[in-house]
Amino acid sequence: MIQIQKQYYILRLSFLGFRFQGWQQQPGTKSVEGMVLKTLNFVLPGRSFKLLGAGRTDARVSALDFVSQLILKGSPLKDLDVFRDEINKNLPADLKLMSVSSVSKDFNAIRDSISKTYRYYFSFGPKPHPFCAPFLGYFPGILDIKRMKKAAGVFVGTHNFQSFIAQPGPTSQVIRTITRCELSLNEILSASFFPEKTYYLEVSGPGFGRNQVRLMVAALVAIGRDEFHEESLKKALLSGESTGIKHIAPASGLHLIEIQMGSPFK
Repeated sequence: MIQIQKQYYILRLSFLGFRFQGWQQQPGTKSVEGMVLKTLNFVLPGRSFKLLGAGRTDARVSALDFVSQLILKGSPLKDLDVFRDEINKNLPADLKLMSVSSVSKDFNAIRDSISKTYRYYFSFGPKPHPFCAPFLGYFPGILDIKRMKKAAGVFVGTHNFQSFIAQPGPTSQVIRTITRCELSLNEILSASFFPEKTYYLEVSGPGFGRNQVRLMVAALVAIGRDEFHEESLKKALLSGESTGIKHIAPASGLHLIEIQMGSPFK
């Protein structure tokens, strides 16, 4: 029996998520994965391949560094730089292939993801310019940023995130570890139409549940409005009991900044 040769690659992608229904391909929706698959089929006509993402993103969430694994049957790609450029020539303007690298056949994009970093950008007070919508979350009214900064540190460590994961099921992993959680004045992402002051929450950890970062932001916003308190946050993370917070932070403020992988290279 002839064994078909397989080639393994890491694709690192950057995309503005505002018009996409997340990474994962779903019938009747515009997804990042669907767009990449369509482009791969065009650039690699007749080739058989599989694409595996290192996780999922929600609708309207953006990424600077999303990792996917390309498993390609047959001969290897001749020139990775030429392949990258050809893919980018055929992708839409809000999606870019940043790099392509060969990896070992033992690499797995999901299993070998060791840390993810997100930033949630936001403003508050007067409603911002409509052009801010793809990049920033917006919260009306006044927020006590000093109180929010202090409370952000409560998330660091290993806790029960039951109340910070959307619709957890019986098998959901609710015990999660946060290695970094800091709220800062935004001096990274800027545009002429941004408000004078914007902020971001940076969160890192080995993995996150569904909507986890957006629910963490919602809790901090409630603390900034004096509707929720740091002691209640500590209690929720200890017991997993509901915070009672009904809203979730808008998706477009969330940006996946980096996925750190294990040692995948040949």
